[in-house]
Amino acid sequence: MQRRFLILMFALFALFALTACGAQSKEDVMKKLEKQSEEMAGYKTEANMKMRTGKDEQKYHIQVWHKKDEFYRVKLESDKDEKGSQIILKNDSGVYVLTPALNKSFKFQSEWPQNTSQPYLYASLLKDIQADADSEFTASEKYFMFKTKTNYQNNKTLPYQEIYFDKKTYQPVMVKVFDQDMNALVEVQFANFAKDESLKKEDFDVDKNMAMAPTESPVANLENESLAEVLYPQETYGAELASEQEVKTENGTRVIMTYAGDKNFTLIQEKAEVQPASAQYAVEVSGDPVQLEDGSIGAMEHNRLEWNQNGTTYQLASNELTQAEMVSVASSITSSTAK
Repeated sequence: MQRRFLILMFALFALFALTACGAQSKEDVMKKLEKQSEEMAGYKTEANMKMRTGKDEQKYHIQVWHKKDEFYRVKLESDKDEKGSQIILKNDSGVYVLTPALNKSFKFQSEWPQNTSQPYLYASLLKDIQADADSEFTASEKYFMFKTKTNYQNNKTLPYQEIYFDKKTYQPVMVKVFDQDMNALVEVQFANFAKDESLKKEDFDVDKNMAMAPTESPVANLENESLAEVLYPQETYGAELASEQEVKTENGTRVIMTYAGDKNFTLIQEKAEVQPASAQYAVEVSGDPVQLEDGSIGAMEHNRLEWNQNGTTYQLASNELTQAEMVSVASSITSSTAK
């Protein structure tokens, strides 16, 4: 009798424990996520991202280092860019976009990453959840999932996202970003997310990060290259190519294209130039870093966008296109758009 009573009590206790665990509310989970974020001195993680926002699917690998509070290092490597990686760096001097293969860097006085959604940054995901009072919450056997609005300043065509956290560790597992029709156009899969207290400010230094990359940077090959091919945008917002001019420079050929229509713009492309490898040569920009659909990181400043891709430097300028439209035009320039 006593044994039966003990078995019954154990079963009731187990049922109570399971019920209590399964009954966690959105607020309970958010508190634990926020507490984890506050207690982390830093973290390192890797992620694979797929983007289906253009004609072809783009894939690239992301490495993230974060040191509390505002030190970030995000390294992006596209599987289609043969000229190496790009790095977004935030330290106490500002925000930088580095292209180690060219020893080239842009410096921003920017609020990045606070001013826009970043699907691969833990703090950004939490901020999006906190900002959306109507976010939806569900719990499955393995994951907590939040469905929220996004805050992409230069891409309003991706308004929703689903963010998955592991139920045991509360670490991010996956993010899916959707268009208006709930098609998943961006997917981030996290791996090796780990707390890290060993990161130092020096790990986010511009010169140190430039110096870490030479073995992967084909600088010697770039110095002997000319502009391989002229590429044309697929998205022009109705504008048509009105003129195309080739200008000889010390580094080779510069191609200047003028598009005319309801929204005029100018597109310039030329062989990328290898710069001296030092933070003092960083080009200062008053705008923000923006991510193109091929994984390239560009520098947006008012009505001008500049980026590097496959050994070519591109500049896009327009008084009629919005910044979001400029990103769309730039993203539509791929190797498949050569004439």
